[in-house]
Amino acid sequence: MADAAATQPLVVWVVSDGKPGHVNQSLGLAEALARTTPTEIVSLPALPAWRAWLALLLKHTPWKTLPDPDLIVGAGHTTHLTLLAARRARGGRAVVLMKPSLPRRWFDLCILPRHDGIAADAHTLVTEGALNRIRPAAGRDSGHGLLLIGGTSPHFDWDSDAIQVQIKSILAHTPETQWTLTTSRRTPAEFLAELPLPPNLNIVPHTATSPDWLPEQLARSGTVWVTPDSASMVFEALTAGAEVGVFDLPVNPKSRVGRAIAHLAGAQRITRFVNWCAHGNLHPNLHPLAEADRCATWTLKWLKNEKKRN
Repeated sequence: MADAAATQPLVVWVVSDGKPGHVNQSLGLAEALARTTPTEIVSLPALPAWRAWLALLLKHTPWKTLPDPDLIVGAGHTTHLTLLAARRARGGRAVVLMKPSLPRRWFDLCILPRHDGIAADAHTLVTEGALNRIRPAAGRDSGHGLLLIGGTSPHFDWDSDAIQVQIKSILAHTPETQWTLTTSRRTPAEFLAELPLPPNLNIVPHTATSPDWLPEQLARSGTVWVTPDSASMVFEALTAGAEVGVFDLPVNPKSRVGRAIAHLAGAQRITRFVNWCAHGNLHPNLHPLAEADRCATWTLKWLKNEKKRN
């Protein structure tokens, strides 16, 4: 029986609010756990708020046929009540990613990006940016670059003309590099119509990309330029192992995302456009981020210590 127990896989419930960015964070952790130890990953939707409160009060969840969870993971405010309701009904440990809207002490573990401004403690791990599913790639093409364009956000003052000028400068100074540019749902509609079309630029609107398109591009690109409002893509590019440049836009001085970008620049993990103009090169990405793997190791160690105490 002891041997059978030892081979039991870790069961991870991933609670989804349907937002790809949030789901990718949770799956990033779950898949990193699976790379470390046998793991069964179960995805389930967050309950509507009224159903989650009812499930929490009545100690009931609708997922009676699922295996009991060891960990229940969620990112996004609408997942929080479901995490707590599932834990009360089925056991396991509730792991929240990003600063929760409910008190942190209600959750067993919190994994929070540095820009959330929360200090680490025995139940809280601070990460460089949000977690993601990106894996470093060995076969990187130094002759291929990626331009990731965001848009309006509360963190930076969007300026299409300024970004256009910066793109033109990069294209003009790197004629030997074949660039692929993509947009986001926040990019102004007229942005692509105003772009030049030199021979070394290929444009792929975000509406023409599949869920696997960006990870595939990041895996092969030696250089990636990102607008600073797209912070998650900055961290994904750093995780993939690319050299990362960040376009210049006026920053909201109160923005936590703005401070996160400034921290990366200060640590020479990224290169701002103005510095690239001065020096002509990007800081090498000598130590790609591996935050999901670090979080998986920390979580498993915490679970092991909890079992010893109990």
